[in-house]
Amino acid sequence: MIVLLTDFGHNEYVGVMKGLIYRIDEEATIVDLCHDISPQSVIEASWVLKNNYRYFPSGATLCCVVDPGVGTARKALVVKTAEYYFVGPDNGLLWETLREQGIVETRMIPVPENASRTFHGRDVFAKAAADITLGRFDQLGSRTDQIEKLVIYLNAREGTVVRIDRFGNIITNLPGEGKETYLVKVGGQQWRMSFHQTYHAAPENERFLIEGSCNTLEISLKDGNANEELKLKTGQHIEIS
Repeated sequence: MIVLLTDFGHNEYVGVMKGLIYRIDEEATIVDLCHDISPQSVIEASWVLKNNYRYFPSGATLCCVVDPGVGTARKALVVKTAEYYFVGPDNGLLWETLREQGIVETRMIPVPENASRTFHGRDVFAKAAADITLGRFDQLGSRTDQIEKLVIYLNAREGTVVRIDRFGNIITNLPGEGKETYLVKVGGQQWRMSFHQTYHAAPENERFLIEGSCNTLEISLKDGNANEELKLKTGQHIEIS
């Protein structure tokens, strides 16, 4: 199984990656994890991968392409862990997940001279993912012990806005503390917000906090879009105390 995670949106870029995989392995199973990562947001992709990879079967290959450094000298990697394979650019995207899984072996994928300088998703990473499903991991390149480490900021009650979903929920990496109200500080602004167990329990037209599916706090607006009002961005530091 190959699982795709990109910032491409649903367009020809995703389709041609799948087409190339099928050219190499017609029997491949391809699953879309997410293609609406904010453009170039390595932090957001790292968060989505870290919180979702474990729901796929052992042995799956997670092909992750959020790659603002495409065409540069940054390395392209394949990583084997005890349970999974990971494919992606060496820009820190994989690190939070690999810290949990534990690296067994890492290899550098050689980039072909004729590879597009803007689309390594097709010319490098999709091909590598397909080769892994055919048992060719050991043939994909030379071993390396070097990998870019991106740790998403978390220090006591100050953390990071890690994702803003299509509903406008502002997702953070801060766990709750069992409080009924919290003080939220970000970008020189602050708001006091109540915590509610469900969206239904929240009052109309009032921003509130809820524990999301990743067991961290999210800022929400019942039947509305919280981020249309707050206009936060992925990667911003946020304090919830």
